[in-house]
Amino acid sequence: MPVPSISARRISPVPEFRGLKASWRSSVTQSASLGTNLGSRFARGGRIVCEAQDTTAAAVEVPNISDSEWQTQVLESDVPVLVEFWAPWCGPCRMIHPIVDQLARDFAGKFKFYKINTDESPNTANRYGIRSVPTVIIFKDGEKKDSIIGAVPKETLEKTIERFVVE
Repeated sequence: MPVPSISARRISPVPEFRGLKASWRSSVTQSASLGTNLGSRFARGGRIVCEAQDTTAAAVEVPNISDSEWQTQVLESDVPVLVEFWAPWCGPCRMIHPIVDQLARDFAGKFKFYKINTDESPNTANRYGIRSVPTVIIFKDGEKKDSIIGAVPKETLEKTIERFVVE
């Protein structure tokens, strides 16, 4: 079977990654006002230029905790606590991480937020019967008050949090 030439290959767009800014640069300058085909610039002579973006201002790192920190950080907390039980191999967990990060910014001072890796801290996961990740549990006064299983919309978590917010 013959291999298609470079000019006949379809080039798909580069996916957007957090923390990187990718742009296409061409060694040949083309102008849309002259009616040239802008799509052809990607076929040959193009290159991708990536530059790092500053993401530290928007980043809130929700801390990971372990079995050894559970008692002091969660059960003895003076404000309500949201804990996300997650695993590194879990796709839906990666979907919910930015939502939990945003909620941590929105409810700073009124709520504490932690993540616990169920692979690294299985005792705590077993104690609360975690069978599926992600699972989000709300604790208040050292007791489990509510839980949400699966990757859910931000609004669902927000409404649950608002029921336990300390004013």
